[in-house]
Amino acid sequence: MAKQSLILLALNPSPLLTLMERTLHAADFKVATAHDRASLEKFVQEAIPALMIIGEKFADQDGLSVSADILERFPTLPIIFYADQDTAGLAKFVLKAGLSGYLYSPLNEAEIVDEVQNSLKRARNLGDWLRSEVKRTTSSLAEKAKISEAERAQLEAIIANIQDGVIVMDENQVILFVNRTIRDNFNLGKAAVVGKPLKDAITNGDLHALLSRSREGSFKYHEINFDDGRVFNAQYTDIPGIGAAVTMQDISYLKELDVLRSDFIHTISHDLRSPLTAVLGYAELVERTGALNQDQREFLQLLQGSVQHITSLVNDLLDLGRLEAGFDTRREFVHLEGVLKYTLDMFDAQIKKKKLNLTTEVAGNLEAVRVNPIRIRQMIDNLVGNAIKYTPEGGGIRVSMFMQDKQTILKVADTGPGILPEDQNHVFEKFYRASNVPDNVEGSGLGLAIVKSIVDRHQGRIWVESTMGVGSTFTVLLPTQG
Repeated sequence: MAKQSLILLALNPSPLLTLMERTLHAADFKVATAHDRASLEKFVQEAIPALMIIGEKFADQDGLSVSADILERFPTLPIIFYADQDTAGLAKFVLKAGLSGYLYSPLNEAEIVDEVQNSLKRARNLGDWLRSEVKRTTSSLAEKAKISEAERAQLEAIIANIQDGVIVMDENQVILFVNRTIRDNFNLGKAAVVGKPLKDAITNGDLHALLSRSREGSFKYHEINFDDGRVFNAQYTDIPGIGAAVTMQDISYLKELDVLRSDFIHTISHDLRSPLTAVLGYAELVERTGALNQDQREFLQLLQGSVQHITSLVNDLLDLGRLEAGFDTRREFVHLEGVLKYTLDMFDAQIKKKKLNLTTEVAGNLEAVRVNPIRIRQMIDNLVGNAIKYTPEGGGIRVSMFMQDKQTILKVADTGPGILPEDQNHVFEKFYRASNVPDNVEGSGLGLAIVKSIVDRHQGRIWVESTMGVGSTFTVLLPTQG
């Protein structure tokens, strides 16, 4: 037996309501009656009628307004509007409001049944059309999904065979994909690593340090070293909706070239120091040979200044060479707050001369750090000296030192011109100077390279954060046990 369609009558008590109930029952429809707005809402939400008939006035409310509200929430519910009389434009008005049909007085039973059946038929036809469209759209999406799957397989094949190493992880750093290069580099063989946390699947200290740095977000440079001497540059990139990816490129040959270049520079610098010392010595003896005129004295001063500048550059190069060669093995426990005080005292005159506002914040719980005290003093001198050099007169310098996770953190911030984003990844390279450095600011481009070498030799990390027109902040992390 076919299920009866429920017709909801939203009509005020009247002979019309009685006629509607009797007629629809006789036509084998199930009928429910709502006498107020609350019962109407309950029927619509819980009983889910097949059709609703509403009067021009319903429970002291406008029938069309009530219908509009119902259709906004249940747009597929067919609604027949009943008017006490046929007025000009009634049909247009009702259809424009989105209703299925209308009835008006006087009525007979056949008109009521015909309008209800026609409205139900239109609703069924609309439902059939919607189901057909959904089926067609679903089929189309399924076909597109097949194409996407083929494209995905092709992409995986490409990534699997490129020379760069690729690791894809979810938001919890669980491995989703590794390519052949990664398996070869970390000797994974055919081990099942997909679905495992990266830290558990691959045991490499540098890679784990990279994951720790991931809290900083995406970054472009991190070295991963292997026991056989190979060195890789790794980048960490966030992937919205998936997690993140780590890509690795072999830069071993670049490291070898850098070593050759450093050896060459060290040799040349060493050979230059002796003749430079001789030139400076003879220049100082010139005045002892007899009186000089004003021009000669000026030329001699320029000569001495130039030789001293070159000698300073040579000494920096030799310092850098010794650091990179690992000759400075001296270590002792040092309280860095004391070293910082010596540095600030040394630069006090320069700070006052430029009228700089110096702010220092040194935590009281600092632990002693096992370091080379001479090199650490050199590192702090360079960072504070740079901040003074690049901060304009009347600007500010902020130096802070505190403990975090068994590490001593030093921050040196200035209000200088800032460093261009494209220069920030290169400022620690030898002889590199940012492109926006004023011509009147002297420098060899070795100071920050020396700082980085000192930090590296103490198993620490250093980086810079800079905003153009605001200033730069250099941050150094040194482990308590070095």
